[in-house]
Amino acid sequence: MHVVLWTDGSSRGNPGPGGYGAVLSYVDPAGKVHTRELSQGFARTTNNRMELLAVIAGLEQLRRPCEVEIHSDSQYVVNAFEKGWVWGWLKKGWKTASKQPVKNPDLWKRLLRAGKPHRLSWHWVKGHAGTALNERCDELATSAADGLAGALLEDVGFEG
Repeated sequence: MHVVLWTDGSSRGNPGPGGYGAVLSYVDPAGKVHTRELSQGFARTTNNRMELLAVIAGLEQLRRPCEVEIHSDSQYVVNAFEKGWVWGWLKKGWKTASKQPVKNPDLWKRLLRAGKPHRLSWHWVKGHAGTALNERCDELATSAADGLAGALLEDVGFEG
């Protein structure tokens, strides 16, 4: 199955209250389009953590191996895979090229687990440029950060 996943993260202050938004869609064999929106807010987090969590939340919804086309306005997330940074970090025990600890290793590890059964392709999109599903993810993420999508959770992996 081919799934398209659009994602965005938001933080009101960095760190501060944050949220993610994701939109999953696929076309079933009968030609019907199925869409699901996801969002959640957190009391204290960072934008980069929310960008990662948006992708994770989308991938964790999938119940069987899929071809997943991921669209994100986060160069941090897209470049980690497109430029191979994540594989270098993994080989070096979650250290950067300058031997510093990688930020957000809990979420990078979770993302690798969530993506493992799937064939992923990564696509960077310019944020706030009028791309409809990117804008929708931004609305979901900012509403979640503002607590409009329900209670703000604790980001248990956030250290700051």
